[in-house]
Amino acid sequence: MKERIEKLLAKMKEMNLDSMFITSTANVYYISNYYTDPHERLVSVYLSNNMDPVLIVPAMEKGDAKAAGWQYDIIAYQDHEQPWQMFYKRLKAAEKLPKTIGVEHNHFTLDRYYMLQHYFPKTEVINAEELLANLRVIKSKHEYERLKTAAELADFGVKAGIAAIKEGISELEIIAAIEFELKKQGVQSMSFSTMALTGAKTASPHGTPSMKKVEKGDLVLFDLGVIYEGYCSDITRTVAFKSIAKEQETIYHTVLAAEEKAIEAAQLGVPVGKLDQIARDHITANGYGEYFTHRIGHGLGIETHEYPSMHQDNELPLAENMCFTIEPGIYVPNVAGVRIEDMIYMTSKGPEVLTAATKELIIVE
Repeated sequence: MKERIEKLLAKMKEMNLDSMFITSTANVYYISNYYTDPHERLVSVYLSNNMDPVLIVPAMEKGDAKAAGWQYDIIAYQDHEQPWQMFYKRLKAAEKLPKTIGVEHNHFTLDRYYMLQHYFPKTEVINAEELLANLRVIKSKHEYERLKTAAELADFGVKAGIAAIKEGISELEIIAAIEFELKKQGVQSMSFSTMALTGAKTASPHGTPSMKKVEKGDLVLFDLGVIYEGYCSDITRTVAFKSIAKEQETIYHTVLAAEEKAIEAAQLGVPVGKLDQIARDHITANGYGEYFTHRIGHGLGIETHEYPSMHQDNELPLAENMCFTIEPGIYVPNVAGVRIEDMIYMTSKGPEVLTAATKELIIVE
């Protein structure tokens, strides 16, 4: 925690940014080691090069924040109290009103912006989203270990899903089986809503599972992940039930080859966008370019989707200790939808694939 705070303060100084007001669940956890879903209540870490850090939490969470390891000042407020006013008074009494304050533009609500402007009218508000993203993109050894365990649990979830497939079972029942088995492994929550799609529905990249039942000849697409000690996993596998049509099999192997080519190309210094382009070129060369409708992947860590966005125009070079997904897909309406996704961790020797569930074409009998 202390090391992360010091790194962030040093980066702030380089930007002539004298304070930051961090409010997103992920970034509060990253800086404070305190993970909470505050709902509508304000939770924030205030960092400044002019004073010690301050954590703002509801009074009922003060003990939990301390137990998580927070060793600095805490402003704990009751539901009838105004935390913004308490925060302002604390800084005013210390004569430490900020000249500039960084916030997360993609998380900071308009209501909170108005509150900030009300109490600190002379303070310049700056978007510091990228500053935090750049810190989080390079993982520590401790983060790697959490991500690796989360990946192993995702592998387990895929195996549980495949084992649940049988004649007449619905998509939602498959999901229930996956999550039940993961609960027995100690998983408290999934990193996003578990997906199990069958048949024609697999051609929708973000389809909604329902009571649709598995039928002979269906493809079954799983997309799932878990949260392990605050860190997320994400995996996708596609299998067939009883039989597979020739074009479906062609699509499967096209996607698999595209993924393998992208993983092989993931070397230190290679631009992120090159991985997308390599997979996209292979899929296009095989006649399915128009059916690959999303980027190759995304960063992964405290959040399932985090920096960087792995799209074809991103020139960010791959660096050691980055974690991201590679997940090409082909989605042909009324024919097939196939996506294969793995978690990749960059090492000094190249890519380490954290997810290990088999990618051989499985036909469930």
